[in-house]
Amino acid sequence: MGRLPPVCNGIRGDRDVRGIVSLLLQAAVIGLAAAFIAVLVRPELLPRPPATGVDFSTGVAAAAPAVVSIYTTAEDTQSGAGLGSGVILSADGVVATNWHVVHGAQQIRVQLADGRSTRPRLLGMDPETELALLAIDLPDLPTIPLGDSERLRPGQVVLAIGNAFGLSQTVTQGIVSAVGRGELGVTTFENFIQTDAAINVGNSGGALINTRGELVGINTAVVSALAAGEAAEGIGFAIPVNLVRGVAEQLLEHGRVIRGWLGVEPVALSAERRRLLGLPESLRGIELIGVAPDSPAARAGLRRGDVLTHVDDHELLRPRQALNLVASLPPGEQIVVRGLRQGEAFELRATLAERPAQ
Repeated sequence: MGRLPPVCNGIRGDRDVRGIVSLLLQAAVIGLAAAFIAVLVRPELLPRPPATGVDFSTGVAAAAPAVVSIYTTAEDTQSGAGLGSGVILSADGVVATNWHVVHGAQQIRVQLADGRSTRPRLLGMDPETELALLAIDLPDLPTIPLGDSERLRPGQVVLAIGNAFGLSQTVTQGIVSAVGRGELGVTTFENFIQTDAAINVGNSGGALINTRGELVGINTAVVSALAAGEAAEGIGFAIPVNLVRGVAEQLLEHGRVIRGWLGVEPVALSAERRRLLGLPESLRGIELIGVAPDSPAARAGLRRGDVLTHVDDHELLRPRQALNLVASLPPGEQIVVRGLRQGEAFELRATLAERPAQ
């Protein structure tokens, strides 16, 4: 039988392992001590925990450089200086703002986010949508990305950027509270985005953006009080960017916004008026309380007291809806108007004219 190999070498192997482990422990202790000293000297070297919540800084960085502060002096110097905001729409210096920001201003100054300042030219105004366009002549202008306001839904996060109380580049955050708001009495043509993002003095004309930094609206108005002794919070309104696009295109091309005009003064058809006129409760429509002399309506034969139910194939539900429908058509367009006169159905044709300046 062969002999087994001696086992004394195993003892020496164990000693070697213990020596290696001892060296590793010494190195680890030295490393920890060095790291502890480094952190004492430079605590910023410690890894930071991940930020909680949602970060909107990327969207703000995309939009904010193109949001400008506007300072005005009124013709009536006793009114003092005015504050507002604007948004650079194009690299050639077209700036959108609110009509009330620049209306009646003797002097206007626009200040960019990078600190540059200039006197703008007034390109055009449309008080019926509360919009105005300015032009600034500076090189290397930032422009804001344009979004699609038709895609907005209640609950989506939005951010307002503007010159709140003269504190330029102020950002507030909220949600879309509602879309398609009208009947507010703010402007003639209303289709507002309602938001609870804070809108303060100086924010008018500034940007309402989505989280990608795309412009979805121009901040315009707030509800400040509902009744005596009551305060309203978180009820602001912005003009949707799709409406801004259309108005801006017409102001740049024609210097005004061209709209269709029928020449009637309508009111809602209430349940009481239906009963007095002997009309069925299910009837929807608007009642004319005025017809402008020598207007398309007068020439077509419409009269005060007529109840209009349709323009072409569109059922008329509210006065403002009827106004928006007619205004969206070009002058010269022929429309078919249907309704009731003293309970009898009628149908007339009218050729629209251009809506007079208001």
